[in-house]
Amino acid sequence: MRVIGLMSGTSYDAIDAAAAELDLVGDSLVLKPLGLVSDPYDGALREALSAALPPGTTTPGEVCRLDTRIGQAFAATAVRADRELCEGRAELVASHGQTVHHWVAGGQVHGTLQLGQPAWIAEATGLPVVADFRPRDIAAGGQGAPLVSLIDLLWLRGRQGRPVALNIGGIANLTAPDGTAFDTGPGCVLVDEAARGFSGGALACDTDGLLAARGRVHGPLLNRLLEEPYYALPAPKTTGRELFHLGHLRDALAGFGTLPAEDVVATLTMLTARTVADAVRSVHATEVIASGGGTRNPVLMSMLGDLLRGVVLRTSDDLGLPSDAKEAYAFAVLGFLTLHGLPGTEPASTGARHPSVLGSVTPGRVGLRLPPRAARRPRRLLLE
Repeated sequence: MRVIGLMSGTSYDAIDAAAAELDLVGDSLVLKPLGLVSDPYDGALREALSAALPPGTTTPGEVCRLDTRIGQAFAATAVRADRELCEGRAELVASHGQTVHHWVAGGQVHGTLQLGQPAWIAEATGLPVVADFRPRDIAAGGQGAPLVSLIDLLWLRGRQGRPVALNIGGIANLTAPDGTAFDTGPGCVLVDEAARGFSGGALACDTDGLLAARGRVHGPLLNRLLEEPYYALPAPKTTGRELFHLGHLRDALAGFGTLPAEDVVATLTMLTARTVADAVRSVHATEVIASGGGTRNPVLMSMLGDLLRGVVLRTSDDLGLPSDAKEAYAFAVLGFLTLHGLPGTEPASTGARHPSVLGSVTPGRVGLRLPPRAARRPRRLLLE
């Protein structure tokens, strides 16, 4: 089955669409990557989305408009992916949507909201669409994240030592071989906020770590940032822009006077490296396989390598799974599992009471034709 996975992460800079040929062979799920296309949000939509994200406020009318406009943007990317990657022969779209709120209180997730109305995708492509993956796990008592942990467990099963999968997006998360999985804290989100703020919006991020490379880590600021209670919470746990946003950074900077922009960005980069390294050590990893946009920041990866001496650090590209596309491929897998009636969660990773078949299905142009339910969930993920 040819499946398109759609994803836009915490950084909300672009919509990624990864296409894959997926097939159940015995107890294995075989994934053949077909490629990735990526479309940036247009400026007006990105600005409207930014205004609605925490700590901003919004209205039901604006949420409705964003749900429609994001859905239309996702639909356009899905059409492009079907044409360019699947020769017009895709059979399913799996859309994560755009997370705008993750309701966490008292260490428990009570709800989540992803925008990007799947009806627009189904109408534009004519294909069935699986969307709204996270709420079912939350209803079962889970964190609704990190959902990629199941794919990580299937993919890394049988690998020697104690390999850990790490994704560094806006938020960073990891998965250990025993199923332990959690958000470690900020990935690139605070660095991006600082780069935008100090540049007056001219920069969207610290491209290639150039700002951080010119700065020095400010010890007292780093120590204040590390006092955030989230880091000491036990797994499973999840976080997002509800906690790590521009206001969080401004509160941390209070009382330090005017620090050089480069020093602030260097310190925030070290914050990500330090909290990730602490998390990696807590699960006794012997190898870290990293993916996500953060792997393109050489300063961050150098800091992380220095903090993880003795632990092998590599990217998922080394194992045949493009790091930029890994999460989009993961949601393609989750959509495939849903259509075949198979659970897409690992309770040890999310804290749920039981595994769940995830998401809701929007029928395509010819109605909904489900494949036969698979007898059992695959035990491993193989790349072709």
